[in-house]
Amino acid sequence: MSLGKKATAEFIGTFWLVFGGCGSAVLAAAFPELGIGFAGVALAFGLTVLTMAFAIGHISGCHLNPAVSVGLAVGKRFPARELPAYVIAQVLGGILAAAVLYVIASGKENFMIGGFASNGYAANSPGGYSLMACLVAELVLTFMFLMIILGSTDRRAPQGFAPIAIGLALTLIHLISIPVTNTSVNPARSTGPALFVGGWAIQQLWLFWVAPILGAAIAGIVYPAVAGKSEK
Repeated sequence: MSLGKKATAEFIGTFWLVFGGCGSAVLAAAFPELGIGFAGVALAFGLTVLTMAFAIGHISGCHLNPAVSVGLAVGKRFPARELPAYVIAQVLGGILAAAVLYVIASGKENFMIGGFASNGYAANSPGGYSLMACLVAELVLTFMFLMIILGSTDRRAPQGFAPIAIGLALTLIHLISIPVTNTSVNPARSTGPALFVGGWAIQQLWLFWVAPILGAAIAGIVYPAVAGKSEK
């Protein structure tokens, strides 16, 4: 498969992740009578990964996340030379998703952009969590996300179930951390909405690049050390 096709698949997949996940928060969770709440948003993010894993996993590996690509590269599961193309495609897919979501959301009378599903810490954390708390949460949760990805996609693991494990993992991650950071664990997911909110969202965006990538890179070192040589 050519790198161009892989990058295109990553662009489409990341678009779906951001549009589906953030869209559920901006369009549906904003209306209490619809009843999806935090749990519904968490499930929406998990479903985007689950559906895309089956749709494009055989094309690009369905990373949909610069941190995932970095973690897989560190773990020797993904060629580092393809990393720039993947990251660019993922970020552009996230930005386009946020743009389409903005067009839809702003079509409602009296629309106010508010947080627009952005990630933040301190005063911009949904639960008012400190910078340190948010950094630790994002680092640890991304570390665990990559451990699950690396383990479930190992050829020694039961075959065909990785998308389910990964989708459920992302759902669980959101159930834990929506009150803390509004959940990132994905720099591309954070970048798209932040560009439309501007101001504080862009100023705090660094955390949602640094912590997920660091957590993923650590997992890329730890998983092979624990599991031994990977066959994939």
